Amino acid sequence: MESENSDIHLLRDLANQYAEIAAKPIQEERRDLWRKHLSLKKTRPPVLITFGLHNVWCRDVFASHRMACKDPFWRRYERWLRMEIFHDSIGDDYICEPWIPQYAVVKSSRGIYGEAWDMGPKFLRTGDTGGSFKWASPISNWEKMANLKAPVHEIDEVATKENYQRLKDAIGDILEIDLIRSPVLTHFAGDISTTITALRGLEQLMLDMYDYPDQLRELLSRLRDGIQKNQDEAEQAGDFSLTSQHNQQMTYAEELELLKPNSGPRKREELWGFFAAQEYALISPAFHDEFMLQYQLPLMGNYGLVHYGCCEDLTGKIDMLRQVPNLRSIAVTPRADVRKSAEQIGQDYVMSWRPNPTDMVCTHWRPDLVQSIISDGAKACQDSIYHIHLKDVETVQGEPERLQRWTQLVQSTLESI
Repeated sequence: MESENSDIHLLRDLANQYAEIAAKPIQEERRDLWRKHLSLKKTRPPVLITFGLHNVWCRDVFASHRMACKDPFWRRYERWLRMEIFHDSIGDDYICEPWIPQYAVVKSSRGIYGEAWDMGPKFLRTGDTGGSFKWASPISNWEKMANLKAPVHEIDEVATKENYQRLKDAIGDILEIDLIRSPVLTHFAGDISTTITALRGLEQLMLDMYDYPDQLRELLSRLRDGIQKNQDEAEQAGDFSLTSQHNQQMTYAEELELLKPNSGPRKREELWGFFAAQEYALISPAFHDEFMLQYQLPLMGNYGLVHYGCCEDLTGKIDMLRQVPNLRSIAVTPRADVRKSAEQIGQDYVMSWRPNPTDMVCTHWRPDLVQSIISDGAKACQDSIYHIHLKDVETVQGEPERLQRWTQLVQSTLESI
């Protein structure tokens, strides 16, 4: 009991700190900026950094052993609050919202590699102490495709209520607890590309396009229909809300409703949708279109606005993406040609320009190199509607403060152009 009280006391202190940050007037200024920007209006280019526990440096700085809470339940919220408080110190255009997310407990498995379909890949270790591993694809032959089972959208209401009430009792008087009831097949788990690659293997998937096109089309159709079914069930149950949307940036636009916690049911046509096909980076536009985009289009059509792309180079696929009627923003990644992308995109879509984090912050700190790359890229994008998004930062060489220095440098560089 003493440990529980200590954990809650710490959490309340962090919640108060975060509540003060979320109440700053700058947050409303940023909302207005992103709403205009993502509605294709000319603004100053927003600057955004995103990070999470999938990044190596973040897993170290916010590791479990660095957290003070003893109970794992409280520790996860301690980590979230510390990460948000740290993000505020960076000074980018990230919005700290005045609530804390609490995810419902779903009865299906969560995961982006086929776990929800009861066919997650097996990782075969080559040694006893970690290190490398082999990826065993669960659909190693086409007969196994019959075992694919789309997850049913079902919330464990008892466990969800328990978790929600526990957090609300602890800090609900400081921050609103936003209960998110999203289905499992959204974001990367709902883009088809991530899952099909896990099920067949990347090399085999490429060969399938030539050797087994009919079987591949059947697998793509099954995944599309399963995702559609899972999302339809969630929408019919009223489990999509304003905070269950994704676009890898700030989920705002003038055409859409302002974010708020516990908004109640919303249809997908009122929300942002996120889609990508990172695994198709080396696939031709024609094959990408035939063996992926045509299966994504029905899913994308359910959403109000769509962002496309994560880490894949889409320079040669802009024309292909014009088939998406509700497309609003496109990722322009470190491997993409910024100038050619800008020329093709113009002001038809928002350019989410993502400079290479290796050049920006991951190796030696080189302000001159950062300024040169940002300046050249900004000039190439000057007739476009773009923002700068630093993501996939795996190391900061033990200097998290680099993120703040990078933000200040980029902002001053943009102002000087």
